Amino acid sequence: MMTNAQTKKELNKEFKDIKYILTSSMRTKLLLALYEIPKNLDELRGELKKPSATILHGLKELESINLAKKSQKYYELTSNGYLLTTNMIKLIDNWYSLSKSEVFWNNHDLSDIPEEIIRNIYLLKDAEYISSTTSDLSIAFNKYIKLISKAKELTILLPIYSENHFKHIISFLNEGKLEKLDLIVSDEIYNSIQRNELFKRDLLENEKVNTTIVDKKFKIFLTYSERFISLTLFFKDGHYDDSHILIAKDEDSKKWASSIIKRYKR
Repeated sequence: MMTNAQTKKELNKEFKDIKYILTSSMRTKLLLALYEIPKNLDELRGELKKPSATILHGLKELESINLAKKSQKYYELTSNGYLLTTNMIKLIDNWYSLSKSEVFWNNHDLSDIPEEIIRNIYLLKDAEYISSTTSDLSIAFNKYIKLISKAKELTILLPIYSENHFKHIISFLNEGKLEKLDLIVSDEIYNSIQRNELFKRDLLENEKVNTTIVDKKFKIFLTYSERFISLTLFFKDGHYDDSHILIAKDEDSKKWASSIIKRYKR
């Protein structure tokens, strides 16, 4: 097992390597071009639209630091090159994901999203950011209700006591639209729901509902279904924000959400 000092040393080396690659568009493009399959010089020239001399110079630079190698007439990535390129792609995708929804990520408290899952934020690169407006403060909420109204199964990481949310969810359960609900709440929220006889009966005691109680409060509202995921967060001052929401329907986003839910269920 590596010590903290060894880990930091490895991370610093990897950062320097990625920085060296990203400071040259040719080195970056070559790594990406060779990422999936080996290619010869003609194929690289056709793909990159650059003269042979420029490509060969870039390849020699990559060979000198053991990121690429030549096998007969074909160039391919070494194991180090493949791992570095994988991390470089993650870095680029993470940057894209953050930039695409910059307002959402910058204005909210991310402390209850586990650090290793934050590093995989690139999985949300296809998520759609939706914001309410001053003239219509319910845009994000209405979008959310419309989404969950079509789901047969839901898992909800629920950090708030919201009668508005509960009434809609109970309605979908009673109408038969929602066939199964996994509810993950803190003991504080659970106790608050129990004190309301209607919500206790129609939600907590509903045979379609399975409730998991975690022993601390959290500040992340995450909904997962077979068709979509949605995420709302808290402002940095501790107030819940229902005016901004991320929604995604792709498999990568569902994978990201699933990893958070598994962590909280543990």
